[in-house]
Amino acid sequence: MTVLESLVIKNNDALIAFARRLGHRFVDLSLLQEAFIHSSYAFEQSGDLQRDNETLEFLGDAVLDLAVGHALFEQYAEMKEGSLTQFRAAVVQEGQLARMARQVDMGRFLLLGRGEEASGGRDKDSILSCTFEAVMGAIFLDGGYGAANKAVAELVVPWFEECRQFMALADAKSKLQELLQQRFAQGPTYTVEGSKGPDHDKIFTVAVRFRGQTLALGEAKNKKRAEQQAAAKVVADFASYSFGEGIADEI
Repeated sequence: MTVLESLVIKNNDALIAFARRLGHRFVDLSLLQEAFIHSSYAFEQSGDLQRDNETLEFLGDAVLDLAVGHALFEQYAEMKEGSLTQFRAAVVQEGQLARMARQVDMGRFLLLGRGEEASGGRDKDSILSCTFEAVMGAIFLDGGYGAANKAVAELVVPWFEECRQFMALADAKSKLQELLQQRFAQGPTYTVEGSKGPDHDKIFTVAVRFRGQTLALGEAKNKKRAEQQAAAKVVADFASYSFGEGIADEI
């Protein structure tokens, strides 16, 4: 009996329970088990375990690109190709995949080496995002594109609107930079005004400034998102702002 087969027997009930969360019933449960084997764990098995989740991750990355692209094409048919490409990139970027992995508690099922375990690997964005891709690769190999598409509908599509809002905020920061550069040949600056809350759940307040004037404040759980929120407020009402040289032109 191989190490992988032994792991499947040992973790059988947990793997089946997790698969239910994905809406997929595995024919070959060893594929799902393999998706949870980090390279650090495989390395520590002294050659007895030849497989880790890296090749499934490679496959899952391609599967996600196709399935997410397909879902976006169907739901946002009015979008241009460039916007759809940016939208997909926002959905499948590392941080977002890690959030989706946490939602179904993927970290709990990971097999990690001692070093990764000690350094908090179960909650690292890089490891969780790769695991999410590996799980998608496992579903595709076990059930084909239909099964992968169903899993994307279950796990990924519900995040689309939040990702779309994130894109709008990111666009606002670029738009504000463009507007001020065009008119004044210089852009805004962003400064952290303060933070509140415990270290693990801080809320940051960021000001967007131009020529010494505070234009707006944004609040969010990370500084980048707070900057985007502040910029969005200015862009939304740009014509009402005075920059020391009269009223800004209409967007």
